[in-house]
Amino acid sequence: MVKITDVARHAGVSPSTVSYALSGKRPISDETRRRVEESIRRLGYRPHAGARALAGGGSNVLALVMPLRTGIDVPVVMQFAASVVTTARRHDHDVLLLTQEEGTQGLRRVVDTALVDGLVVMDVQLNDPRPALLRDLDRPSVMIGFPADSEGLTCIDLDFRAAGEACVEHLARLGHRVVALVGSPPEVYVRGTAFAQRVVQGFTAAADRGRLISAVHPCEASPAAARALAERLLREQPALTGVVVHNEAVLGPLIDAFEELGLRVPSDLSVTAICPDELAASLRVPVTSIALPAAEVGERAVELLVAKLGGKRVPEATVLAPRMTERGSTRRRAVA
Repeated sequence: MVKITDVARHAGVSPSTVSYALSGKRPISDETRRRVEESIRRLGYRPHAGARALAGGGSNVLALVMPLRTGIDVPVVMQFAASVVTTARRHDHDVLLLTQEEGTQGLRRVVDTALVDGLVVMDVQLNDPRPALLRDLDRPSVMIGFPADSEGLTCIDLDFRAAGEACVEHLARLGHRVVALVGSPPEVYVRGTAFAQRVVQGFTAAADRGRLISAVHPCEASPAAARALAERLLREQPALTGVVVHNEAVLGPLIDAFEELGLRVPSDLSVTAICPDELAASLRVPVTSIALPAAEVGERAVELLVAKLGGKRVPEATVLAPRMTERGSTRRRAVA
Protein backbone atom coordinates (compact mmCIF):
# COMPACT_ATOMS: atom_id res chain seq x y z
CA MET A 1 0.00 0.00 0.00
CA VAL A 2 1.34 3.41 -1.00
CA LYS A 3 1.71 5.73 2.00
CA ILE A 4 1.76 9.49 2.30
CA THR A 5 5.49 9.26 3.12
CA ASP A 6 6.06 7.49 -0.22
CA VAL A 7 4.33 10.34 -2.03
CA ALA A 8 6.40 12.89 -0.11
CA ARG A 9 9.65 11.12 -0.97
CA HIS A 10 8.73 10.87 -4.64
CA ALA A 11 7.74 14.55 -4.84
CA GLY A 12 10.75 15.73 -2.82
CA VAL A 13 8.61 17.37 -0.12
CA SER A 14 7.70 16.69 3.50
CA PRO A 15 4.69 14.51 4.48
CA SER A 16 3.04 17.60 5.93
CA THR A 17 3.21 19.32 2.53
CA VAL A 18 1.43 16.35 0.92
CA SER A 19 -1.23 16.57 3.63
CA TYR A 20 -1.71 20.30 2.99
CA ALA A 21 -2.05 19.64 -0.74
CA LEU A 22 -4.78 17.09 0.01
CA SER A 23 -6.65 19.04 2.68
CA GLY A 24 -6.11 22.63 1.54
CA LYS A 25 -5.52 23.60 5.17
CA ARG A 26 -2.46 25.69 4.34
CA PRO A 27 -1.39 27.41 1.12
CA ILE A 28 1.38 25.87 -0.97
CA SER A 29 2.82 27.02 -4.29
CA ASP A 30 1.26 25.93 -7.56
CA GLU A 31 4.51 24.26 -8.59
CA THR A 32 4.67 22.22 -5.37
CA ARG A 33 1.02 21.25 -5.67
CA ARG A 34 1.61 20.04 -9.24
CA ARG A 35 4.58 17.91 -8.09
CA VAL A 36 2.52 16.37 -5.32
CA GLU A 37 -0.43 15.67 -7.62
CA GLU A 38 1.87 14.10 -10.22
CA SER A 39 3.43 11.84 -7.56
CA ILE A 40 -0.01 10.84 -6.33
CA ARG A 41 -1.03 9.94 -9.88
CA ARG A 42 2.17 8.03 -10.68
CA LEU A 43 2.19 6.06 -7.42
CA GLY A 44 -1.53 5.44 -7.34
CA TYR A 45 -1.93 6.85 -3.84
CA ARG A 46 -5.45 6.74 -2.41
CA PRO A 47 -6.05 8.67 0.83
CA HIS A 48 -7.53 6.63 3.65
CA ALA A 49 -11.09 7.47 4.63
CA GLY A 50 -9.65 9.06 7.76
CA ALA A 51 -7.67 11.46 5.59
CA ARG A 52 -10.81 12.51 3.78
CA ALA A 53 -12.43 13.11 7.16
CA LEU A 54 -9.41 15.18 8.15
CA ALA A 55 -9.86 17.38 5.10
CA GLY A 56 -13.41 18.00 6.22
CA GLY A 57 -12.61 18.80 9.83
CA GLY A 58 -10.72 15.92 11.44
CA SER A 59 -11.32 12.44 12.78
CA ASN A 60 -12.02 13.63 16.32
CA VAL A 61 -9.67 10.95 17.59
CA LEU A 62 -6.41 11.42 19.52
CA ALA A 63 -3.77 8.73 19.85
CA LEU A 64 -2.28 7.96 23.26
CA VAL A 65 1.04 6.22 22.62
CA MET A 66 1.66 4.31 25.82
CA PRO A 67 3.88 1.26 25.26
CA LEU A 68 3.44 -1.22 28.12
CA ARG A 69 7.11 -2.05 28.61
CA THR A 70 8.52 -4.17 31.40
CA GLY A 71 9.34 -2.36 34.62
CA ILE A 72 6.54 0.20 34.45
CA ASP A 73 3.95 0.55 37.21
CA VAL A 74 0.72 -0.17 35.34
CA PRO A 75 -1.68 1.36 37.94
CA VAL A 76 0.16 4.69 37.75
CA VAL A 77 0.31 4.62 33.95
CA MET A 78 -3.42 3.97 33.84
CA GLN A 79 -3.99 7.12 35.91
CA PHE A 80 -2.36 9.08 33.10
CA ALA A 81 -4.47 7.22 30.53
CA ALA A 82 -7.73 7.83 32.40
CA SER A 83 -6.98 11.54 32.62
CA VAL A 84 -6.16 11.76 28.91
CA VAL A 85 -9.38 9.95 27.94
CA THR A 86 -11.57 12.02 30.27
CA THR A 87 -10.13 15.32 29.09
CA ALA A 88 -10.32 14.31 25.43
CA ARG A 89 -14.02 13.53 25.81
CA ARG A 90 -14.60 17.03 27.19
CA HIS A 91 -13.25 18.27 23.87
CA ASP A 92 -15.40 15.83 21.83
CA HIS A 93 -12.48 13.56 20.99
CA ASP A 94 -12.13 9.82 21.45
CA VAL A 95 -8.78 8.22 22.24
CA LEU A 96 -6.99 5.47 20.34
CA LEU A 97 -4.72 3.65 22.80
CA LEU A 98 -1.46 2.30 21.35
CA THR A 99 0.28 0.01 23.86
CA GLN A 100 2.59 -2.06 21.64
CA GLU A 101 6.30 -1.26 21.82
CA GLU A 102 6.93 -0.44 18.16
CA GLY A 103 8.79 2.87 18.23
CA THR A 104 8.50 5.06 15.16
CA GLN A 105 6.69 2.38 13.18
CA GLY A 106 3.56 2.73 15.28
CA LEU A 107 3.54 6.50 14.84
CA ARG A 108 3.96 6.20 11.08
CA ARG A 109 1.18 3.62 10.90
CA VAL A 110 -1.50 5.73 12.56
CA VAL A 111 -0.45 8.92 10.78
CA ASP A 112 -0.18 7.35 7.33
CA THR A 113 -3.72 6.00 7.65
CA ALA A 114 -4.95 9.34 9.05
CA LEU A 115 -6.72 7.66 11.95
CA VAL A 116 -6.02 10.47 14.41
CA ASP A 117 -5.87 14.25 14.62
CA GLY A 118 -2.96 14.36 17.06
CA LEU A 119 -0.80 12.31 19.42
CA VAL A 120 0.05 12.20 23.12
CA VAL A 121 3.29 10.23 23.55
CA MET A 122 4.34 8.66 26.86
CA ASP A 123 7.27 6.64 28.27
CA VAL A 124 9.89 8.97 26.87
CA GLN A 125 13.56 7.97 26.82
CA LEU A 126 16.45 10.43 26.93
CA ASN A 127 17.65 9.21 23.52
CA ASP A 128 14.17 8.45 22.24
CA PRO A 129 14.00 7.77 18.45
CA ARG A 130 10.49 9.21 18.14
CA PRO A 131 11.09 13.00 18.46
CA ALA A 132 12.80 13.22 15.07
CA LEU A 133 9.68 11.77 13.46
CA LEU A 134 7.28 13.86 15.55
CA ARG A 135 8.97 17.05 14.34
CA ASP A 136 8.26 16.05 10.73
CA LEU A 137 4.75 14.63 10.99
CA ASP A 138 1.73 16.53 9.73
CA ARG A 139 -0.06 15.92 13.03
CA PRO A 140 0.47 17.90 16.23
CA SER A 141 1.85 16.02 19.21
CA VAL A 142 2.58 16.41 22.92
CA MET A 143 5.12 14.33 24.82
CA ILE A 144 4.60 13.45 28.48
CA GLY A 145 8.27 13.52 29.35
CA PHE A 146 11.37 15.28 28.08
CA PRO A 147 13.93 13.64 25.79
CA ALA A 148 17.51 14.89 25.94
CA ASP A 149 16.81 17.11 22.92
CA SER A 150 13.32 18.58 23.21
CA GLU A 151 13.80 21.49 20.81
CA GLY A 152 10.85 21.92 18.46
CA LEU A 153 8.62 19.60 20.54
CA THR A 154 5.81 20.23 22.99
CA CYS A 155 6.62 18.45 26.27
CA ILE A 156 5.08 18.38 29.74
CA ASP A 157 6.09 16.57 32.92
CA LEU A 158 6.83 16.81 36.60
CA ASP A 159 10.29 18.26 37.28
CA PHE A 160 11.70 14.89 38.33
CA ARG A 161 15.22 16.21 38.87
CA ALA A 162 13.87 18.81 41.32
CA ALA A 163 11.77 16.09 42.97
CA GLY A 164 14.85 13.97 43.62
CA GLU A 165 16.65 17.00 45.01
CA ALA A 166 13.73 17.96 47.26
CA CYS A 167 13.59 14.52 48.88
CA VAL A 168 17.31 14.60 49.73
CA GLU A 169 17.16 18.20 50.94
CA HIS A 170 14.26 17.32 53.24
CA LEU A 171 16.25 14.47 54.78
CA ALA A 172 19.35 16.67 55.09
CA ARG A 173 17.37 19.35 56.95
CA LEU A 174 16.35 16.66 59.42
CA GLY A 175 20.00 15.83 60.06
CA HIS A 176 20.34 12.65 57.99
CA ARG A 177 23.84 12.18 56.58
CA VAL A 178 23.69 8.69 55.02
CA VAL A 179 20.95 8.21 52.43
CA ALA A 180 19.97 5.81 49.65
CA LEU A 181 17.72 5.95 46.61
CA VAL A 182 15.60 2.86 45.97
CA GLY A 183 14.87 3.33 42.30
CA SER A 184 12.89 1.85 39.44
CA PRO A 185 13.53 -1.68 38.10
CA PRO A 186 16.90 -2.07 36.32
CA GLU A 187 15.41 -2.29 32.82
CA VAL A 188 13.91 1.19 33.21
CA TYR A 189 17.42 2.63 33.55
CA VAL A 190 18.82 0.42 30.78
CA ARG A 191 16.24 1.93 28.41
CA GLY A 192 17.31 5.42 29.48
CA THR A 193 13.80 6.34 30.64
CA ALA A 194 13.90 10.08 31.11
CA PHE A 195 11.99 10.55 34.37
CA ALA A 196 13.95 7.81 36.18
CA GLN A 197 17.30 9.17 35.02
CA ARG A 198 16.39 12.67 36.16
CA VAL A 199 15.42 11.50 39.65
CA VAL A 200 18.87 9.92 39.96
CA GLN A 201 20.49 13.13 38.73
CA GLY A 202 18.61 15.22 41.28
CA PHE A 203 19.20 12.78 44.14
CA THR A 204 22.94 12.59 43.42
CA ALA A 205 23.36 16.34 42.91
CA ALA A 206 21.63 17.22 46.19
CA ALA A 207 23.53 14.55 48.12
CA ASP A 208 26.85 15.80 46.73
CA ARG A 209 26.00 19.44 47.54
CA GLY A 210 25.14 18.49 51.09
CA ARG A 211 28.19 16.21 51.39
CA LEU A 212 25.99 13.28 52.28
CA ILE A 213 27.02 9.66 51.85
CA SER A 214 24.67 8.27 49.22
CA ALA A 215 23.98 5.26 47.01
CA VAL A 216 21.54 4.46 44.20
CA HIS A 217 19.92 1.03 43.98
CA PRO A 218 17.49 -0.05 41.23
CA CYS A 219 14.93 -2.53 42.54
CA GLU A 220 12.66 -5.07 40.88
CA ALA A 221 8.98 -4.46 41.59
CA SER A 222 8.32 -7.30 44.04
CA PRO A 223 8.18 -7.80 47.83
CA ALA A 224 11.00 -10.34 47.60
CA ALA A 225 13.23 -7.82 45.82
CA ALA A 226 12.34 -5.18 48.42
CA ARG A 227 13.35 -7.53 51.25
CA ALA A 228 16.63 -8.46 49.54
CA LEU A 229 17.48 -4.81 48.93
CA ALA A 230 16.69 -3.83 52.55
CA GLU A 231 19.11 -6.51 53.73
CA ARG A 232 21.75 -5.31 51.27
CA LEU A 233 21.38 -1.67 52.31
CA LEU A 234 21.84 -2.47 55.99
CA ARG A 235 24.83 -4.64 55.16
CA GLU A 236 26.51 -2.08 52.87
CA GLN A 237 25.37 1.13 54.61
CA PRO A 238 25.06 0.28 58.33
CA ALA A 239 24.80 4.01 59.21
CA LEU A 240 21.84 4.50 56.83
CA THR A 241 19.09 6.69 58.30
CA GLY A 242 17.32 8.14 55.22
CA VAL A 243 15.76 6.49 52.17
CA VAL A 244 14.17 7.96 49.03
CA VAL A 245 11.87 5.57 47.15
CA HIS A 246 11.04 6.04 43.47
CA ASN A 247 9.31 2.73 42.87
CA GLU A 248 5.63 2.66 43.81
CA ALA A 249 5.35 -1.12 43.83
CA VAL A 250 7.93 -1.66 46.60
CA LEU A 251 7.20 1.30 48.88
CA GLY A 252 5.00 -0.61 51.34
CA PRO A 253 6.97 -3.87 51.20
CA LEU A 254 10.23 -1.98 51.75
CA ILE A 255 8.96 -0.32 54.94
CA ASP A 256 7.76 -3.72 56.17
CA ALA A 257 11.14 -5.29 55.35
CA PHE A 258 13.09 -2.64 57.25
CA GLU A 259 10.90 -3.05 60.30
CA GLU A 260 11.25 -6.86 60.16
CA LEU A 261 15.01 -6.26 60.16
CA GLY A 262 14.74 -4.13 63.31
CA LEU A 263 14.53 -0.57 61.94
CA ARG A 264 11.36 1.31 62.83
CA VAL A 265 10.02 4.05 60.56
CA PRO A 266 10.49 6.90 61.39
CA SER A 267 12.24 6.34 64.75
CA ASP A 268 15.29 4.64 63.23
CA LEU A 269 14.82 5.32 59.52
CA SER A 270 13.17 8.20 57.66
CA VAL A 271 11.52 7.39 54.32
CA THR A 272 10.45 9.77 51.55
CA ALA A 273 8.97 8.85 48.17
CA ILE A 274 7.99 10.13 44.74
CA CYS A 275 4.60 8.53 44.17
CA PRO A 276 0.85 9.22 43.96
CA ASP A 277 -0.51 10.99 47.03
CA GLU A 278 -3.20 8.37 47.58
CA LEU A 279 -0.58 5.61 47.86
CA ALA A 280 1.65 7.57 50.23
CA ALA A 281 -1.28 8.44 52.51
CA SER A 282 -2.74 4.91 52.57
CA LEU A 283 0.21 2.95 53.91
CA ARG A 284 0.47 1.67 57.46
CA VAL A 285 3.08 4.38 58.01
CA PRO A 286 1.92 7.37 55.90
CA VAL A 287 4.88 8.44 53.81
CA THR A 288 6.29 11.92 53.28
CA SER A 289 6.15 12.26 49.51
CA ILE A 290 6.43 14.29 46.34
CA ALA A 291 3.09 13.94 44.55
CA LEU A 292 3.10 12.26 41.15
CA PRO A 293 0.46 14.45 39.42
CA ALA A 294 -0.73 11.93 36.82
CA ALA A 295 -4.21 13.41 36.48
CA GLU A 296 -2.93 16.97 36.10
CA VAL A 297 -0.24 16.04 33.60
CA GLY A 298 -2.66 14.00 31.49
CA GLU A 299 -5.24 16.77 31.47
CA ARG A 300 -2.78 19.48 30.59
CA ALA A 301 -1.20 17.36 27.85
CA VAL A 302 -4.58 17.08 26.13
CA GLU A 303 -5.29 20.78 26.63
CA LEU A 304 -1.99 21.60 24.93
CA LEU A 305 -2.77 19.25 22.06
CA VAL A 306 -6.27 20.64 21.55
CA ALA A 307 -4.85 24.17 21.53
CA LYS A 308 -2.37 23.13 18.81
CA LEU A 309 -5.19 21.57 16.79
CA GLY A 310 -6.93 24.93 16.99
CA GLY A 311 -3.90 26.70 15.56
CA LYS A 312 -2.84 28.29 18.85
CA ARG A 313 0.76 28.72 19.96
CA VAL A 314 1.66 26.78 23.09
CA PRO A 315 4.86 26.68 25.17
CA GLU A 316 7.37 24.03 24.13
CA ALA A 317 8.11 23.11 27.76
CA THR A 318 5.63 22.83 30.64
CA VAL A 319 7.39 21.74 33.84
CA LEU A 320 5.41 21.12 37.02
CA ALA A 321 7.19 22.02 40.24
CA PRO A 322 7.33 19.23 42.85
CA ARG A 323 4.97 19.46 45.82
CA MET A 324 6.00 17.69 49.03
CA THR A 325 3.55 16.64 51.74
CA GLU A 326 5.11 15.75 55.09
CA ARG A 327 3.60 12.73 56.80
CA GLY A 328 4.62 10.28 59.50
CA SER A 329 7.56 8.58 57.82
CA THR A 330 10.22 11.24 58.42
CA ARG A 331 11.66 12.57 61.66
CA ARG A 332 14.69 14.51 62.80
CA ARG A 333 17.64 12.19 63.16
CA ALA A 334 18.33 11.24 66.73
CA VAL A 335 21.87 12.14 67.82
CA ALA A 336 23.50 9.57 70.06
